[in-house]
Amino acid sequence: MTQLALVVGASGIVGSAITQLLLDNQWQVAALSRHPSQASGVIPVAADLQDPESVRRALQDLKPTHVFITTWSRQATEAENIRVNAAMVRNVLDAIRPAKSVAHVALVTGLKHYLGPFEAYGKGTLPQTPFREEQGRLDVENFYYAQEDEVFSAAKKDGFTWSVHRPHTVTGVAVGNAMNMATTLAVYATICKQTGRPFVFPGSRVQWDSLTDMTDAKQLAKQLLWAAQTPAAANQAFNITNGDIFRWKWMWTRIADYFGLHPAAYPPAPSPLESQMADDQAIWSQIAAERGLKESDINRLVSPWHTDADLGRPIEVVTDMSKSRAMGFTEFQASDQAFFNVFDQLRRERLIP
Repeated sequence: MTQLALVVGASGIVGSAITQLLLDNQWQVAALSRHPSQASGVIPVAADLQDPESVRRALQDLKPTHVFITTWSRQATEAENIRVNAAMVRNVLDAIRPAKSVAHVALVTGLKHYLGPFEAYGKGTLPQTPFREEQGRLDVENFYYAQEDEVFSAAKKDGFTWSVHRPHTVTGVAVGNAMNMATTLAVYATICKQTGRPFVFPGSRVQWDSLTDMTDAKQLAKQLLWAAQTPAAANQAFNITNGDIFRWKWMWTRIADYFGLHPAAYPPAPSPLESQMADDQAIWSQIAAERGLKESDINRLVSPWHTDADLGRPIEVVTDMSKSRAMGFTEFQASDQAFFNVFDQLRRERLIP
């Protein structure tokens, strides 16, 4: 039977990574986004996920065997996050129901499953680290839980298996992405080098000193594909990180070295990127013009608010990977090299000098 994967959010960091991995493994891929890529080898599918009729029309002739849901839409409140993002998942699963072709649905969420939504991020009573999959939901409204419930409900109706994947901060390349730490730090480092501004870590002292981990988009894609093809992984939730741990005081020096910068000492008080970079559009436009870069709109590249949220947490964040390791998922990616790989790609694509 021909395997046809529907990648929802195919233009994002995770969506583009799983799309490429599937193509590399000779899968047919339908790539769904609002403005789908016309890249060779994929079936472009354009739809507004918040419009059920748009999704129905876009998917009415497809018979996917596997669905990878890798997108979300940021809203002003968690109540709106729940309403909008649950509906997006529901719209996709409703639209593919008539084909009766789906064997497996994978949903990408993240560590806000354990840390809480942005409105209550890292507050209240939290599970102890390292976070493990058997730790239950927090007693707080969370759009990740609402998305999961849509998948669970459809699985009961339609008989497919599911997997849920919980990455930490994801590194990868995608222009216009709402959560993009690696590109944000690359742009910040470039501006620091251009202006002579000190390369100051923007987060909390806890993050500077404590252990943490990350997830490369290609590492996440490998787990998505593994779970889709591993019977024992059916109907399970999995943490997914690179497999190493580090302290930001070490990683900050590694990133500084890549860009030929001297890492500043930890500042007397946190210095969030949202304030540091608030007026950087003009200097970025100048850099882009001088160096022939493809994207002069800094807001298409950086997400300071999200980087600040991750690096500003007042608690240690370490994720346990034992569950999928015990089932046979043994992929590994050094986190500093994951950053360097993104920076190299940004340079190749003329997004940074």
